[in-house]
Amino acid sequence: MLLVHDAFADGSMWAGVITELQAAGIGVIAVASPLRSLTSDAAYLASAAAEIDGPILLAGHGYGGAVITAAGSAAGNLAGLVYVAAFALDEGESALDITGRFPGSQLLPALRPATFPGVDGGPAIELYIDQEAYPRVFAADVPDRCAAAAAAAQRPITAAAFEEQSPAAAWKTAPSWYIVATADQVIPSEGQQFMAQRAGAHAIEIAASHAITLTHPAAVAGQIAAASRASYPPADKPI
Repeated sequence: MLLVHDAFADGSMWAGVITELQAAGIGVIAVASPLRSLTSDAAYLASAAAEIDGPILLAGHGYGGAVITAAGSAAGNLAGLVYVAAFALDEGESALDITGRFPGSQLLPALRPATFPGVDGGPAIELYIDQEAYPRVFAADVPDRCAAAAAAAQRPITAAAFEEQSPAAAWKTAPSWYIVATADQVIPSEGQQFMAQRAGAHAIEIAASHAITLTHPAAVAGQIAAASRASYPPADKPI
């Protein structure tokens, strides 16, 4: 099992989920997504998947869902996809498209741009969530001090990655599971329900903010474990 974190976060968002999965005997690796472009982030994940001998499940949170959607089509050993309040994009669709299509997202007004040197040496733009807005937008049900720490530690995503269209949709050919966070202020729950239904995913709903991996790790791990059980017999659990 490879876990892919969201933008404005890092692999530590999966810490509680990892503990639950390891206790259940499921091998797991949290991949550090570069957050530079959807194409390169997906290629990075596909290369990590290729290093694993045997079938794999991919799980993505938020933007991580877009990454597993694109990478899954390139991975030759994909067994299934698990979306955790995540972008299950269609081919030619972007995270920005979904965020703007369904009412209720508080993300766009909270984004703050910063300039950094691009790969060609010229200026490029990356996006943060305003630190004061972060608890309300991303982590409304996380204790205040923990939410403030997450805001300070957030990793930015390039504006280009957020706007980039998905080159493929792995959920069209692989089984998928989805966890809808009904109190999400980043991806509206209506948008999550739409993507889950479109993908034909085995979906559950949890009353949680976008930071569902922090606040409901056992429930998230339970859905991932369900995906594992459905895809493989007990003696052949995927990584």
